[in-house]
Amino acid sequence: MFRKILIANRGEIACRVIRTARKLGIATVAVYSDADRDALHVKMADEAVHIGPSPSSQSYIVIARIVDAAKAVGADAVHPGYGFLSENANFADALKDAGILFIGPPVAAIEAMGDKITSKRIAAAAGVSTVPGHMDLIEDADEAVRIAASIGYPVMIKASAGGGGKGMRIAWKDREAREGFQSSRNEAKASFGDDRIFIEKFVTEPRHIEIQVLGDRHGNIVYLGERECSIQRRNQKVIEEAPSPFLDPATRKAMGEQAVALAREVGYFSAGTVEFIVDGKKNFYFLEMNTRLQVEHPVTELVTGLDLVEEMIRIAAGEKLRFGQDDVKLNGWAIESRLYAEDPYRNFLPSIGRLTRYRPPVEGQREDGTVVRNDTGVFEGGEISMYYDPMIAKLCAWAPGRSKAIDAMARALDDFEMEGIGHNLPFLSAVMAQPRFREGRLTTAYIQEEFPDGFQGDEPDDAQARLLAAVAAFINARIARRSAQISGALANHPRSIGKDWVATVAEREFALAMVQGAACDVIAFTDGPSLAVSSDWLPGDSHATFVVDGEAVGVKVSLDGSGLRLRWRGIDVTAFVRSPRVAELARLMPVKTPPDTSKMLLCPMPGVITLLAVQVGDTVEAGQALATVEAMKMENVLRAERRAVVKAIAARAGASLAVDELIMEFE
Repeated sequence: MFRKILIANRGEIACRVIRTARKLGIATVAVYSDADRDALHVKMADEAVHIGPSPSSQSYIVIARIVDAAKAVGADAVHPGYGFLSENANFADALKDAGILFIGPPVAAIEAMGDKITSKRIAAAAGVSTVPGHMDLIEDADEAVRIAASIGYPVMIKASAGGGGKGMRIAWKDREAREGFQSSRNEAKASFGDDRIFIEKFVTEPRHIEIQVLGDRHGNIVYLGERECSIQRRNQKVIEEAPSPFLDPATRKAMGEQAVALAREVGYFSAGTVEFIVDGKKNFYFLEMNTRLQVEHPVTELVTGLDLVEEMIRIAAGEKLRFGQDDVKLNGWAIESRLYAEDPYRNFLPSIGRLTRYRPPVEGQREDGTVVRNDTGVFEGGEISMYYDPMIAKLCAWAPGRSKAIDAMARALDDFEMEGIGHNLPFLSAVMAQPRFREGRLTTAYIQEEFPDGFQGDEPDDAQARLLAAVAAFINARIARRSAQISGALANHPRSIGKDWVATVAEREFALAMVQGAACDVIAFTDGPSLAVSSDWLPGDSHATFVVDGEAVGVKVSLDGSGLRLRWRGIDVTAFVRSPRVAELARLMPVKTPPDTSKMLLCPMPGVITLLAVQVGDTVEAGQALATVEAMKMENVLRAERRAVVKAIAARAGASLAVDELIMEFE
């Protein structure tokens, strides 16, 4: 076994590898850029080596710097994690030349499968079903348009060396093919240093299902079931689960055997993933093979009981697999939610800043038998940088069945506290409650179809609003009772706490009466049944569990002026609890209107202006590209909402802008 491993990565996956290496008694070495000097993976590792400036192009993907760091500390092997250099054959070769083992597959497999064009040719030759497309390299946008038209829209434009949703665009017409080709090429060059592009048919109503394979250096290869990865946004996975709610045993077996056959064809060993697109009739087509550990590997670990990082390390050290295909059993159901530094209320645009509060739910087995796991690379007080991927953590839940796993995930999301940046926790909570998700009716267009106008938070129905009104009334009563107990008050002047109140939640008013009991408060609604509420919440607590009529709900609580901001299950409301007279007066208060920004183009996220596509005096049409902002390795094209004339341009190409900073004005 290895004595010392260097992890050529950062953030969550670096921390993940460190935990397993520590379990195996292996010393670990972290590498870090300027931006990551105080990062969690640096603190966790036994040693740390600085490798350069903040941009990954000057640090994490500079092969010479990683190899030099490994040699300097005397590392026996290097684990690449995912992303960065994990699928770079030149990196694996450089390590071999330096006498350092690469914890991953052979170079030949990386070269064959890491290139999407080559991998599809090999798959087709091996008899694996593939999606129709143009597998030759495409030189320019004009050629891309011609090829897309010949294949038939819609088409998927992909970077040959891509991954993680980078360098991918769907085009439904010529203009989108032209723009998508250039954007994909730019993203691919910036993220992977390789701007080769190809085009394939986009299968409508598809599911994205992948097979985890594991092979050793002795020719033993097994598949570890599948992962359902259909819930994606901008071709980036958001929620994954294992197994898939769609596959039957026969289809699972067929996909697994094809994945193993493909791996065997290229002499594969280590962990790898074969990705398929599956239509509504369970026809499946090969997409690509990722010759590395996948982001979503924890759900496979939870249903198989295996530690994939440990298996990778053992395989790299020359050990045989300790089990065969017949030994692989799928137990229960696991779901993973990716927590991103993306603001769902701003169309999921990247968000950066300091995590002023970061309190994940308690990990491990719960009283009901479910399991919660949180893989992360951040900490409270840490900085979310603009230089890297926006993923903050991977929250996982396991249960014996899918329905209970969803419930466990919903509760874990309710209990996850995160402040200081925009994040997608509310969105993930909302998905868990959707009937379509709970029924397993998934496609890769799920988010687009279910949230066509973006996400603005879930609106509570009457029962949910009533529950939150009861919680707000309980909190209000507890605050009032505490205030009444202030010392030093005159004995004959006790503060009187009213019994009758009006709670307002999401524009619904609930007249109620408070009845204090020994173990709980009873909220007696004038127009409905009473609700008993108990909790250990105290003023100042930002989160607490409230038991409402026997149902435990985790609610985030904060003061918002004279109201209470309550967040639960994707719902974010400000509740007011007033005396009947104050509630009557509040109805007469005017509503403050927001400022008019309809003639301004504001920067929707922190980022760098990479392109200004118009000039002062230009007339722009609805849908026309105005500017491009790059943030967290993704290009975001800002378009005109309607016909207008450019009056002034306040930004310049290359400038770094904050959220809502002015880019241009219109007449």
